[in-house]
Amino acid sequence: VFLDTPGIHRARHNLGDRLVRTARAAMAEVDLIIFVADATSSGRPEDETVASYIAEVDTPAWLLVNKIDAVRPEQLAEAEARSRRLAQFDRVRLVSAVTGQNCDGLVQEIASVMPDGPMYYPPDVTVDRPEEFLAAELVREKLLLLTREEVPHSVAVVIDKMQRREDRDIVDIDAVVLVERESHKGIVIGAGGRVLKQAGVMARSEIERLLGSQVNLQLWVKVRRRWRDDESMLDRLGFRG
Repeated sequence: VFLDTPGIHRARHNLGDRLVRTARAAMAEVDLIIFVADATSSGRPEDETVASYIAEVDTPAWLLVNKIDAVRPEQLAEAEARSRRLAQFDRVRLVSAVTGQNCDGLVQEIASVMPDGPMYYPPDVTVDRPEEFLAAELVREKLLLLTREEVPHSVAVVIDKMQRREDRDIVDIDAVVLVERESHKGIVIGAGGRVLKQAGVMARSEIERLLGSQVNLQLWVKVRRRWRDDESMLDRLGFRG
């Protein structure tokens, strides 16, 4: 079972606090930590913070230096040396997720050091989150993709209704897109509603594949200032921590 933990960063709101706590708790609960470093980076304070957390637990840790396809050999050597100094890693591998370089056999290598245990999920299960969560994430993903750098990641999607019709194979979904500023609302909606409509079309297609049914997706955008500091909203969105 792979746990894709939230990124560790300097939290500026309650949401950030929860995400960091979740990531730190996972470090002590798993059988292996995979620390992914960026070969193109000259070093980030966050990396040193993560390394200090790794040092606090007894969990074995491996280092993957990613993006080796994007740097020259001398830069790669510097990145590897810099990353190795962060913590005591049991194994080091230089990889490129884009080209697949040195990725062959990685999963098998990880499996070889895992302890025997029960099968927690059936073989065909790839994610353990409910359908409402996945639908919300698909909508959010499309909005961020379409708005790119215009809207920060202070966007959340709440599923108000997700109900299958009794007489037809159609699932009705009502979703609310939360933003923190009026200016963000205009960007998310777009001129003439273009951005919101396109995001809905893109998300609906993937949600239909997820559910195996036709989907009627309705989207609304609301401004909710400082929702990332609202404990009740964070609970509703499923951010544990």
